[in-house]
Amino acid sequence: MAKMRKKADLPQKVCATCGRPFAWRKKWARVWDEVRHCSDRCRGERPRKDPRP
Repeated sequence: MAKMRKKADLPQKVCATCGRPFAWRKKWARVWDEVRHCSDRCRGERPRKDPRP
């Protein structure tokens, strides 16, 4: 069984949308390098290019 870690010992990143720090989650274990947003809400609010002139 894996040794327990304190939340403060987990890797952290800063959200690309809101700028808040967020910690590693087990469900992100395989894709941690690709994670850029702290939540689905921030991922949905990311700036998009406007195709209209």
